[in-house]
Amino acid sequence: MIHPVLKRLLHRLKMPTHNPNQRPTLNSACAKALRPLLILLVCLLTHNAWAAWPADRPIHLVVPFPAGSSPDLLARQVAEPLSKALNQNIVIENKAGAGGNLGTRLVARAPNDGYTLLYTINGPLVTAPTLYKKTLGYDPTSDLAPITLVATSPNVLVLSAALQVNSTAEFVERARARPNALNYGSVGAGSAAHLAMELFKTQAGIELLHVPYASFPQITTAMLAGDIQAAFMVPAIAMPQAKEGKLKVLGVTSLLAEESLPGVVPLAAQGFEGFEAVSWHAMLAPAGTDPAILLRLQQTLTAILATPQIKDKFSAQYFSAVGSTAQALQALMQTEKKRWDTVMTRLNLSLD
Repeated sequence: MIHPVLKRLLHRLKMPTHNPNQRPTLNSACAKALRPLLILLVCLLTHNAWAAWPADRPIHLVVPFPAGSSPDLLARQVAEPLSKALNQNIVIENKAGAGGNLGTRLVARAPNDGYTLLYTINGPLVTAPTLYKKTLGYDPTSDLAPITLVATSPNVLVLSAALQVNSTAEFVERARARPNALNYGSVGAGSAAHLAMELFKTQAGIELLHVPYASFPQITTAMLAGDIQAAFMVPAIAMPQAKEGKLKVLGVTSLLAEESLPGVVPLAAQGFEGFEAVSWHAMLAPAGTDPAILLRLQQTLTAILATPQIKDKFSAQYFSAVGSTAQALQALMQTEKKRWDTVMTRLNLSLD
């Protein structure tokens, strides 16, 4: 963003082409002397232009999922205090489609001026590049700039109460005795629920039949009807049914116990060493966004996520508010991609 006047001056001060043996003219000597000073001035003015961000125009926060979804609800809870902290209007834009890939691709191709941001979950950042190698249309590592990890939430291993199984060990024993006799549900091939169960099957040494559904409420209905016997589900949907005794929660997919899920033991502590399948939300921007803007957003969001108000709101939805450095988010993306690429490669899974 170079000021037009300075751009013209720099153009006029370009060193003319001379014969190597010709003595420099006075004008060319002046140009040579002034050019470094003008470049320094350009840098200072450019820095000041970025320092003025945000200006009097709205910031568009793209959420690649429908209104009312978990990413949408948490994004709105974060956007309100962020808007106040920046003294800037923030507009939420729901760009749902293709499992979050549509809105993510939109941000990846947006101007990197700090006025378009992305609030998304791990799927479009971690599993989508492998599932849609030919048609994704963006590369999370090169087209997006990480800002901060916003929140995490585990899944829970849920069984139909009609199965009359009271522990993970008992479930595994039942499944080993009858390979492929039990069904499990997910919200489609490549979804977090699908990959988590495939990872669990591998560690447990069991075989289950996969039945895909369009949504978690449909999975719940199928489980209550006895059409399927198991699933990994989000706690917000599973726990109300479990409290009524309609479903049985056997374990949580985080490495450590969750305060919001008292009495639910991690699968990693039930003999499945290192088992982890956590959903998470993150904020990113188009690649090339000025580092000063990214740092200001990261610091502001981290402070917001540390407040008791946000922590309590997130906890009520079974999410833990985090707040991290951009580097930590980038490292998480790399680690998660490696973990789930292993599962998808074993399944020879592609959705292109």
